[in-house]
Amino acid sequence: MAIFPQGSAKKDSSLPFGKDPAPPAREPTPAAAAFEPAEAPFQTASRPAQAQAPQARESVIASDLTIEGKISGSGHVRIAGRFKGDVNVEGDLTIDGGARLNGGVRAKRVTVAGELEGNIESAERVELQPSAVLVGDVKAGTLTVASGSRIRGHVECGWDGDAPQGKGKDDKPRDKDKAGLDVVA
Repeated sequence: MAIFPQGSAKKDSSLPFGKDPAPPAREPTPAAAAFEPAEAPFQTASRPAQAQAPQARESVIASDLTIEGKISGSGHVRIAGRFKGDVNVEGDLTIDGGARLNGGVRAKRVTVAGELEGNIESAERVELQPSAVLVGDVKAGTLTVASGSRIRGHVECGWDGDAPQGKGKDDKPRDKDKAGLDVVA
């Protein structure tokens, strides 16, 4: 008993005897995609992308967040909300207007537009925007203070590690005035 009718189907006579017809052709498989970063449009073809130093990324604490802890790393940090704890980064720290940081700071560059209650230690550059409020000591290479900002604390800027801190340029002893500022006699 045959399942398929044998006599009604004709065989293709163009095929060589004894060979089965070739299976139907499959569609070609798509090529695998390369997931390497594309070159930026401003890079020229003569400069390879690997020769450029990678840019540090910025981590953001959003304005609607309040976080307590410790931040450390090599990237940049922007605080737009509230943070309580120490910040120790090799990159830049930015405290946006309306933001608040309670804790010590160690960063390459520090820009304050909000409030900082804590000490800034060993920064190359500190910039206080007009809306900045800083309560704490500052030790930096360069300090820029905008009109309208407020500071309460001890400031040391422009000193390298070997300079004597008790005398002025001409090695005269300094006196303190009533506001706590150094006065060279």
